[in-house]
Amino acid sequence: MPKRKGKTPSFDTMVKLFMRQYNIPTKKDVDRLMAKLDRLEMLVKQSAMRSDAGSRIGRQKTAMTAIDIVLDAIKRSKEGIDYAAIQAKTGFDEKKIRNIIFRLNKTGKIKRKSRGIYIAA
Repeated sequence: MPKRKGKTPSFDTMVKLFMRQYNIPTKKDVDRLMAKLDRLEMLVKQSAMRSDAGSRIGRQKTAMTAIDIVLDAIKRSKEGIDYAAIQAKTGFDEKKIRNIIFRLNKTGKIKRKSRGIYIAA
């Protein structure tokens, strides 16, 4: 009995097989990767904008200590500044700001105008 010949694979099938075997990304893979990179880029830009938050303090973070940054934010406010505003201007986490405010109050560099409102001494 003669051997039956099967269909010969199409060119597209051979290309797909070759691409899978050698781990060559398809256009779909590249498009997915580009979409992820675009999302990451947007998140990085948003976080950079948040840390600046329109304050001049954000640009000086590398030259100043955390205590100096918080003290500067308090000094710039004329009628006192609350905890949330300090956090928005500096971008520091809650625990860090609480510790800094405690130290500044203890050393006498700031005063508590009222509950949650701080002014420079």
